[in-house]
Amino acid sequence: MENEGGDVAPAVPHPTLRASLSALPRAAWILYLGTFINRFGSFVVVFLVLYITRRGFSIQQAGLALGAYGAGNFLSSAAGGFLADRIGRRKTIVLSMFLAAVTLMALSQAETLGTIIVLAALTGLTADLYRAAASALLADLIPAGQRLVAFTMYRLAINAGIAIGPAVGGFLADRSFFWLFAADAITSVLYGVIAIFALPEGRRGTKEEARWSVALQTVVKDRPFLTFLLASAVITFVFFQFESNFALHVRDAGYPTSVYGLLISLNGLLIILLELPLTVITRRYPQHRVIAVGYLLVGIGFAVNLAPATVLLLVISVILWTFGEMISAPVSTAYVADLAPPHLRGRYMGFYGLTWSIGLMLGPSLGALIFAHNPDALWVLCGILGGVATWLVLRSGRRQ
Repeated sequence: MENEGGDVAPAVPHPTLRASLSALPRAAWILYLGTFINRFGSFVVVFLVLYITRRGFSIQQAGLALGAYGAGNFLSSAAGGFLADRIGRRKTIVLSMFLAAVTLMALSQAETLGTIIVLAALTGLTADLYRAAASALLADLIPAGQRLVAFTMYRLAINAGIAIGPAVGGFLADRSFFWLFAADAITSVLYGVIAIFALPEGRRGTKEEARWSVALQTVVKDRPFLTFLLASAVITFVFFQFESNFALHVRDAGYPTSVYGLLISLNGLLIILLELPLTVITRRYPQHRVIAVGYLLVGIGFAVNLAPATVLLLVISVILWTFGEMISAPVSTAYVADLAPPHLRGRYMGFYGLTWSIGLMLGPSLGALIFAHNPDALWVLCGILGGVATWLVLRSGRRQ
């Protein structure tokens, strides 16, 4: 880059990781703390099937309740995004946490299958209503171009809570499932109290700006964002094979369940140890290209399962798609935050969250149908879809 005198101006170096973390505002750290507490205490969804079957219901009936929870979770992305833009980020977080505490305690006392299904759906809706608001608030707090480290820390708080929480949840469940629900509700209330007293309100739109018609018109015209949403939906279909059909692949190869558990633990360990340091590298490059590399690695990571399933190859598979996740996920959230108009950040985050809900619903179920017919076909499809998602993200960046 040349200055007015014709000399080449020196490139502005990126701040160190420590400097970037130190520059994060106090409100961001409070948001991380609240998120960690909430995800640490998200016991019920992990043990919901065990709880329902222990109550005397069948596995199929428990599956219905889990599906209802997923449906509520799906609706929470759109509803949470709307509320974040209409009533404000902080109020949405508070509303989500206190409503979740109420529905959790009600679910713990439900007797009939119908009541359990309804309350499971309401729990899925209320428990994740805050997520679009939290992401939008973080984007409000951090300027464009500096959000990658902020969103990486946010993911670290989520993953650390998820990694530690289930062990405590299992301890509580062994004694009484009631305490499992109570602890989940208490951590929700605690996050709500933290939000009331320590989080800023964040941006909120006017009544006119928050209307769905305005939001939809804006999104429909935003071709880069629509292209990116399609890419995200495609890659989440691939990514969520790790929760279902990858486990079947490990089992069919003759390995015990403990091997699958260790492989998933490897995923969590890599994320906790390496995702934040990776931002030192990824923030040097255009966001859409970084995301494209991540999506490609996810596709290749699952396509590797075409080869005979040795332990080494399974480890390589996990490492590949985990690096794809670590590279793409935090950058994707920052990318959406940068694309979104300030008054529609909640809705943009909500739409992005919808793509993950779609992947969670369709990936395991449709993938299972393909896997049951021909396992190799599923892994080939994963590789192809990884390539498609990569192409779509690159196209999104060119359009932007």
